[in-house]
Amino acid sequence: MKDVIIIPTYNERQNIVPLIQEIVQLVPAISLLIVDDNSPDGTAEAVRGILPSFSNVQLLVREKKEGLGKAYMHAFRVILEDESVRNIITMDADLSHQPRYLPELLKAGEKYDVVIGSRYVRGGGVEGWEAWRRILSACANAYCRLITRMPIADCTGGFNVIRASFLRKIDFSEMDSSGYAFLQELKYMLYRAGATFAEVPIIFKNRTMGESKITSHIVREGVLAPWKMIFKVK
Repeated sequence: MKDVIIIPTYNERQNIVPLIQEIVQLVPAISLLIVDDNSPDGTAEAVRGILPSFSNVQLLVREKKEGLGKAYMHAFRVILEDESVRNIITMDADLSHQPRYLPELLKAGEKYDVVIGSRYVRGGGVEGWEAWRRILSACANAYCRLITRMPIADCTGGFNVIRASFLRKIDFSEMDSSGYAFLQELKYMLYRAGATFAEVPIIFKNRTMGESKITSHIVREGVLAPWKMIFKVK
């Protein structure tokens, strides 16, 4: 059985190679799938340049930018065809999700169906965010918990270990979110499917290279997503 990390990328040329190198050094047996939305900055070319040195790294280049959710769904469909996959890990490309937490997250994944690298449990936190972004994130998580009733502190976090057998229960064609709200919707569908959850504290470090992908559209989608989720299942 194997574990696979999915890392969606768009204009992450500066970050992706150091991230891959750090992950492989820390967890040599793990597999990685880099999913690039045809980045104009040459992200895919940077990954291709190191593929001969890393047999456990694969690259999937999509035709155009369609958002985080579409990239993940494409990758899930590809990976879940392989019955030997045990866990799928979701992770950002900008080094905000520190690879040093992977061993602890994978260890917890032996007991739970979904393990969240959580900013909002004791011991977790965020470094380098402005006050407005801290407030926005905290409010978004409280809002999501209130509406969905999920017993999760970090509903919006993107650093997760998910058991492949539970992902196979999800009908991705029913999912509406294309941006970061996809992560909320995915957790909710897994929760509704009966998955067990655990949260492991992490420190989320703000990116130091490249540009943030947060836009007003992503914020609006995040506001509407919890309502869409609960009305969909009623």
